[in-house]
Amino acid sequence: MNKKYKKIVIAILLISTVGFISINLKVLKKNGGDHSARQIENRKKFGATYMTTNNRFYEIINDEIRSVVESNGDILVTRDAALDKEKQTQQIYEFIKLKVKAIFINPVDWKQVKPALMAAKKAGIPVIVVDTPVYDNKLVSCTVISDNYDAGVQCAKYLMKTKSKANIMLIEHSEAKSGIDRIKGFVDTIGSNKQYKIVAEGDSEGQLDKAMPLVNNLIKKHPEVDTIMALNDPSALGALAALKENRLLGKVMVFGVDGSPEAKTMIHDGFMTATSAQFPNKMGYIAAEKAYDILKGKKLKKDVIVPITLISKENVLQYEISGWK
Repeated sequence: MNKKYKKIVIAILLISTVGFISINLKVLKKNGGDHSARQIENRKKFGATYMTTNNRFYEIINDEIRSVVESNGDILVTRDAALDKEKQTQQIYEFIKLKVKAIFINPVDWKQVKPALMAAKKAGIPVIVVDTPVYDNKLVSCTVISDNYDAGVQCAKYLMKTKSKANIMLIEHSEAKSGIDRIKGFVDTIGSNKQYKIVAEGDSEGQLDKAMPLVNNLIKKHPEVDTIMALNDPSALGALAALKENRLLGKVMVFGVDGSPEAKTMIHDGFMTATSAQFPNKMGYIAAEKAYDILKGKKLKKDVIVPITLISKENVLQYEISGWK
């Protein structure tokens, strides 16, 4: 482990007095991989490519898809694009060559993926988008996402309910539509209210290891920041690590999106403010079922929106802290 990542791990593990030693730091993985090594080819073959598997959220989606696929006696070939849009494009072309029956995609770049989607459509392979939409929706058969806009709305509403004014830092992911929508929902909700000012913003690509140095730098330039809105929980955890390093932990409100076990632990221990919880198990199951419905020729709703739930100190004990439910 290099010094940079070791520093991140130590900072994160020191955040909680309870300690969430079981935190899934998949962020340490450098390369994309083939997660289908132990699968046995049987009948239909499906392909799945994710922007990254450094986020446990995507692994849970994939596990649920695999469960449905394998329960039907079929095989799922999974690829990690490792935040590389070109790599993801090649993975889709690989799936086309493998003549998969359907492709599940969580796009690295919601616009740049278009040529690969066009190739899949030309090959007659249905595409099911999961978690974050693509720009050219007509090229895909179905999109299964959380209500990302509302995720941002709920964080902003909680902020405005609990704090009369704020100097806000935004942590974004400009190439992911889900991240764009979450931040937009937050910004639209605070609107033109002059008591809530956005004083800093930066792009973490949704990654803990990028959010930590980003926040560390921005908090020094903008010491007035008292609230951080992060597009997802890994970025929020990176922000918490930076705040820990700057002796600001517990003094700055931090919001995330995902509902991860680590975020719920931080909320329970009083270090994180709230997270708009998604339900990756449900999203993965729906995506897999939609794929089989498409293959059966069933007509289906093109867009499936899964509601989110805001988790804060008031209700965190109502949820399974160690899991995603």
